[in-house]
Amino acid sequence: MSPTLKALLCLRLSVGLRTPVQAGPLPKPIIWAEPGPVILRGNPITIWCQGTRKAKEYLIYKEGSPAPWKRQKPQEPGDKAKVFITHMTEHDAGIYHCYYLSSTGWSGHSDFLELLVTGMYRKPSLSAQPGPSVPRGATVTLQCGSEIWLDTFHLHREGSLDPPQHLRLQNTSAPSQANFTLSSVSSGHQGTYRCYGSNSTSPYLLSQPSDPLELLVSAQDYRVENLIRIVVAGLVLLVLGVLLFEARNNLIRTLDAASL
Repeated sequence: MSPTLKALLCLRLSVGLRTPVQAGPLPKPIIWAEPGPVILRGNPITIWCQGTRKAKEYLIYKEGSPAPWKRQKPQEPGDKAKVFITHMTEHDAGIYHCYYLSSTGWSGHSDFLELLVTGMYRKPSLSAQPGPSVPRGATVTLQCGSEIWLDTFHLHREGSLDPPQHLRLQNTSAPSQANFTLSSVSSGHQGTYRCYGSNSTSPYLLSQPSDPLELLVSAQDYRVENLIRIVVAGLVLLVLGVLLFEARNNLIRTLDAASL
């Protein structure tokens, strides 16, 4: 065997030990965290990975580690892999993904799960402009501010499994503030929000959560309201036009009578 072929074989074996060989058309697994991807330091969290009913084994990887973080076989056919962390720490924060093994080989990897641990800095403030109660279709800005130096802010709706919104500031002077704009709000935006601050040097370590802010979205729609305004303005213009027309006719009749 030539030195070149030997080097390529060693490289392939090394990569194979780090990442499972994908089987091809297998559906990718789903990964999520409960109660959510943002966890206060010291609180418990469960990471789930679910593949097809034919899954025989699961691998969960944490970014930065070449070896699997957890390896688990389902207790029953179609069962999910479950990893329970009793006390979340800064070492558990990071990005995760998973694979599963079936009779035909390994699946592709799941989407990436970003776990954020909070409680590292003082809590920021959270407010809503123009206010926490807005009509459907309106635009609301949630302002997250900190009196200490932080260059990144995160906005999360409680109970949502979706990752938080992130906003990196260009101006890093203290105090700092990030504006999260929610456009054309609907009932899906309604809920309780908290925001967090962090430093870009430690992106998965967040501050204490802000006080909760409950966003209420009413059934009123700005588009309907604007339509009503247009109709009312049209009626006013119509009435003014009729009055001007009557006044013009009266003036003509007066002039005709005076000329007789």
